[in-house]
Amino acid sequence: MSRTPIRVLVVDDDFLVASIHKAFVERTEGFEVVGEANSAADALALANELAPDLVLMDVYLPDGSGLDVVRSLLEQDEPPQVIMISAARELESVRTAMRLGALHFLVKPFSYPDLAERLQAFRRLHERLEGLDESPEQAQVDELFGMMRTVPAEGVRLPKGHSVATLTLIRDAVRDAGEPLSAGDVSTRTGVSRATAQRYLSYLQRTGALTLQLRYGTSGRPENLYRMPGPDKGR
Repeated sequence: MSRTPIRVLVVDDDFLVASIHKAFVERTEGFEVVGEANSAADALALANELAPDLVLMDVYLPDGSGLDVVRSLLEQDEPPQVIMISAARELESVRTAMRLGALHFLVKPFSYPDLAERLQAFRRLHERLEGLDESPEQAQVDELFGMMRTVPAEGVRLPKGHSVATLTLIRDAVRDAGEPLSAGDVSTRTGVSRATAQRYLSYLQRTGALTLQLRYGTSGRPENLYRMPGPDKGR
């Protein structure tokens, strides 16, 4: 079944950079760019007119701050989600973006995989929200708040004995399977030992990158199965 694309508004003061970011978004399955703005005034006008699901919002715009645009958008009945972007590494901007509820803050220039990782996490969150009723359980709420977490980039400190390369390998195996996998399944698909697969799967589940479900057999302990966060499928 085809999914309705997530509608994105791209905002950047530089026309060339905006076009690059637009190409990044349109390269990502499940997303479409519905508008492009290069100023705060145009960003606010297009956001009000187009009602996008997600805005890639530059902080510094020629006629104001993208953060002020986000404040204005929050006054809407159903404001879009926002990923802030900026070439400046200013902690105060990051703090303000967090206070305003931004999903992420990307420092320019960033690569396609940097953005795609966050877009895919947002798509999973978007789909999960659509699949929940109006009174979610605590476990479902915890899952929602963890779904924008991504696999750490190179240089980020992981628990002792973990590597980013293996973490990405394990995560991608579960993502590409399209169905819940056990540690044994992941071991078979990736070539790592079952113990290693279980260690990484447990870490990914603790950080919210994967969700855990139990498969009960006729006897013995239930088997742990791991999957990407998303809509429940016929448990």
